Amino acid sequence: MRLVYQLFNINKELIAFKRQLKNVLGFTPRDILLYKTALSHRSVREGADENNERLEFLGDAILSSIVAHYLFRKYPYKGEGFLTEMRSKMVNRQKMNEIAVKMGLKKITIYNKMDNALKISQIFGNSLEALIGAVYLDKGYEKTKKWVEKYIIMPYLFIDDLEGIDINIKNKLYGWANKNGKSLEFVTLDEKIENGRRLFTIASTVDGQIISQAKGYNKKDASHIAAQLAVEKLGL
Repeated sequence: MRLVYQLFNINKELIAFKRQLKNVLGFTPRDILLYKTALSHRSVREGADENNERLEFLGDAILSSIVAHYLFRKYPYKGEGFLTEMRSKMVNRQKMNEIAVKMGLKKITIYNKMDNALKISQIFGNSLEALIGAVYLDKGYEKTKKWVEKYIIMPYLFIDDLEGIDINIKNKLYGWANKNGKSLEFVTLDEKIENGRRLFTIASTVDGQIISQAKGYNKKDASHIAAQLAVEKLGL
C-alpha cells in the first residue's frame, strides 16, 4: 500500500511538472524525464546522467550555433568581429540567467533551496542552456532553432538595443576610474566551501571604498556581477 501511495505521488509530481514545463516551452514535451534532468542541478543530483551539466554543455553549443545563424542572416554586410561581439552580448551568462528567470525557470529548476547562494547565482541560465539541449534531443535542430528564435531571441533579446551596449563592463568601469583619477580594484572578501564547492565573494572598490559586491562559484563570474552592480550604482 505504501509503494502504491509513493508511486501515486511521483506520478502526480510528474504531471504537475509537465504542466509547468508546457507553460514555459509552449508545447507538450514527449520525454518528460529528459526535461526533468535538464532542470536538475547537481546540488540535488550528483550523477552525470542525473543532473543537467551534460545537457548544459550540449545546449550551449546548440544555442551558440542558432544565434550565429540568426546574426549571419540579420547582418549580411557586417564583419566577423561585429558578429562575434553581438553573439557574446546575446549569450553571456548574465543575460541567459535574466532570460531564464523571466521565462519562469527559477520556479521549476530543481536545486537545493536551502543553499541561499544558489538562489542568487547563475544556475538558472545554465538550466536554460540545458533545456535547449533537451529540446534539441527531443525535437531536432530545425524545430529547436525555431523555438529559440520564437521564445528566447524575439521576446528577450532586443538586438538594436544590444548593439549599443559595451560588452566589457569591467573595461567601462576601469575607463571611468582612469578618466576621473580613481583607483579601481576587485578584491576577494571571502572564500569558503559551500555544499562541496568553493564560493567567492568579490567586491569592486573605488579608492578603497566598497561600491558593490557579489558571490559566485568562480572569481570571474563574481567580479563580472560586481562590476555590473557598480556601473548601475555609479550611474554609468
